[in-house]
Amino acid sequence: MNFSHLSSRTKRFAAGLALTLAVGSVAIAGVSQASHGTFSSSAKNPPATLKLADANEGPARVSYAPIVKKTLPAVVNISSSKVIKASVRGRSRQGRGGEGEEGQMDPLFRQFFGEDFGGGRSVPKDRREQSLGSGVIVSPEGYILTNNHVVEGATEVKVTLGDKREFKARTIGTDAKTDIAVLKIEATGLPVITIGDSAKVQVGDSALAMGNPFGVGQTVTQGIISAMGRGGLGIEDYEDFLQTDAPINPGNSGGALVNDRGELIGINTAILTGGGEGGSHGVGFAIPVDLARSVMDQILKNGKVTRAYLGVMAQDVTPAMAKSFGAKGMGGALVGDVSADSPAQKAGLQRGDVIMEVNGKPVSNGNALRNNISMMPPDTTVKLHLLRGGSERDMTVKLAEYPSDKESAKLERSGEEGSLQGISVENLDAQIRREAGVPAGTPGVVVSDVSPSSQAAAAGLRAGDVIQEVNRKPVANVSDFKQAMNASENHAADESLLLVNRHGTTLYIAV
Repeated sequence: MNFSHLSSRTKRFAAGLALTLAVGSVAIAGVSQASHGTFSSSAKNPPATLKLADANEGPARVSYAPIVKKTLPAVVNISSSKVIKASVRGRSRQGRGGEGEEGQMDPLFRQFFGEDFGGGRSVPKDRREQSLGSGVIVSPEGYILTNNHVVEGATEVKVTLGDKREFKARTIGTDAKTDIAVLKIEATGLPVITIGDSAKVQVGDSALAMGNPFGVGQTVTQGIISAMGRGGLGIEDYEDFLQTDAPINPGNSGGALVNDRGELIGINTAILTGGGEGGSHGVGFAIPVDLARSVMDQILKNGKVTRAYLGVMAQDVTPAMAKSFGAKGMGGALVGDVSADSPAQKAGLQRGDVIMEVNGKPVSNGNALRNNISMMPPDTTVKLHLLRGGSERDMTVKLAEYPSDKESAKLERSGEEGSLQGISVENLDAQIRREAGVPAGTPGVVVSDVSPSSQAAAAGLRAGDVIQEVNRKPVANVSDFKQAMNASENHAADESLLLVNRHGTTLYIAV
């Protein structure tokens, strides 16, 4: 088919039509061929004798159908939309007659669509962006749990039930830090899911993921709980994910993860993809229902989520750190830094303390400490059991409300680890301190370069980090650092412990 006489816009339309027709002709040809096929018996092909199942037998003995029948009606499709304001670029401030004056096409649009698109006079307009997700009806009053990212910024939210009823939904409240949102629809006779207890979930338990992937309609996939307590993924501020191999795909966000009793144990929220490709690779994550329920309760009661605040930079304890701090194992959360005027500082917590227990319950790592504290109401008094200088002690801390100012709360983030190898350092001066974001008078040496092939680069040590201590001894200048390095090299069997200041926040790095 020749399109040479058509305009570029018409060419694109015609090409698309030709493609559609081509696909359609294949389908028609397939139907025609099937309708003329010969399937009856002949002398060469005698009739097949089939062994059929007993018509009186019941359904399959191993089936999730009863669970799905009970649970799936409470899983809904969520369609949200928001208006994206257009920004017209390329307009001149010269006014009428100037190049790029109002009424001409944005150069970005001209680049992709050509001069003939819209007669050369179109300007970008506001557009409506739509997204699809899933949700779970958790109460007969019409409350629905979903992900914050499904409805974030939406001006309109529509909920479609499994029986095809549609309702406009109100967003009651959201919490971006856990990616939870609570919606409400005005309806009666709603199917409601049973809330389970995610604290009782174990690795190896059966799990069903329910939602509306790719907008195709209600879908159920099956797998197991692959891991628990997943954190440090950088998906949300507070992470305590259930990991599952039940396929979770785009559109499943906000849907239900249920156990083999049909109880809600998690809200599907994210997948791990490889090679930049979308779709499930057998590594999906769900927010535990206990956390989602706690967030929902606060939203319904207070209209927002408030969290307790300790005020420490919590790090995991590596084997090298455990040896350096005299810990018996790798459990606990290492205090890399203490925020000024925080509950931790007022109670006497110090850098280098290892928090082993909170209210008698063991702390497994830095992420677990953050999650544990964040689930408590502000003004809660907690008892900490910690290790300081190889000796155990108890401490009581009255928690405060999590600061809204990001700078004040920055120490609640988990720390990163790195390595000492393959780096260059320089002495600090006033300008370097400003560029590194460290307070005036901060001692140490700044990392000026990290070799890309070094262990340090692979582990995360960055140019701009300020090394303040090596093996608990202060480093004031390059000479001190070289002496510390020589001492470390002369005792190759021993680990080195660095205290690093990164933009005003300190953390430990064990090498």
